[in-house]
Amino acid sequence: NKPRRSGFIQLRKVIRLLPGELSQTVARAMSSSGGATPPYTTLAISRPTESITHVELHRPEKRNAMNSAFWSEMVTCFNELSEDPECRAVVVSGAGKLFTAGIDLMDMMNNVLQPEGDDTARISWGLKKKIRKFQETFSVIEKCPKPVVVAIHGACVGAGVDMITACDIRLCTQDAWFQVKEVDIGLAADVGTLQRLPKVIGSQSLVNELALTARKMYADEAKSSGLVSRVFADKEAMMAGALEIAGEIAGRSPVAVQGTKINLIYARNHSVADGLDYIATWNMSMLQTEDLMKSAQAALEKKSPKTKTYSKL
Repeated sequence: NKPRRSGFIQLRKVIRLLPGELSQTVARAMSSSGGATPPYTTLAISRPTESITHVELHRPEKRNAMNSAFWSEMVTCFNELSEDPECRAVVVSGAGKLFTAGIDLMDMMNNVLQPEGDDTARISWGLKKKIRKFQETFSVIEKCPKPVVVAIHGACVGAGVDMITACDIRLCTQDAWFQVKEVDIGLAADVGTLQRLPKVIGSQSLVNELALTARKMYADEAKSSGLVSRVFADKEAMMAGALEIAGEIAGRSPVAVQGTKINLIYARNHSVADGLDYIATWNMSMLQTEDLMKSAQAALEKKSPKTKTYSKL
């Protein structure tokens, strides 16, 4: 028997998503997990289906505030997901009444406000190393080749915005709101928002307004600006929607899906010419996959590609 990877729960009954099925029962279970999953202390990890992993921020008593353990546990979790051939899509959500209140200021105070070093130069080098480490917590989501669907309910504050902009698909509830909070606590956002939000929204003026005033953005504006692609009435409906989207992704060729994510991110950061050259180099090998013939056969049979079985990647 193949050993389970640390931190992951296999449900006894594997529930497969059917076309158009929202899997409300599974979504309800995803919204009310029992607690953090060892060895993690801030994350609850589950497998609602055999190919979808659910990562839940799980400090509900602290409004899912991001403490020092969280910053390292996210890196461990997503590095593991990147290498897990069973996982083809990821859903991220928050436990309790809201998605996240952002950084746990009390817990993180010693890390940032009391840096170590003999002089200014050494203190500065140390701080840069810490900031780069914090940045990796969310960059690892972007680097994960498995598409990540994030489901946001209630508040998404500060570092929460940094986090969701590193995800591939963003959904929210009608009561969700977003706040680039950093200027209110005396610093410039430094773990992704100022770099990714302009490319997510596309309006530099709106990004500037949000980042410089720390005003709240509510669900309708988040939808119209492109921060999220769908708004749901409540968390249960949102989790069902997230699971359905993840199921659509997981049912397709992992060679095609993961290659698409990697090339979308590359194209975002490079010129059109560079992006075209990169995908040509990519596909000169990736086109030599059995998945292409399987997907083509499904199309000829007028069936969904999800009816085909694709090898693990």
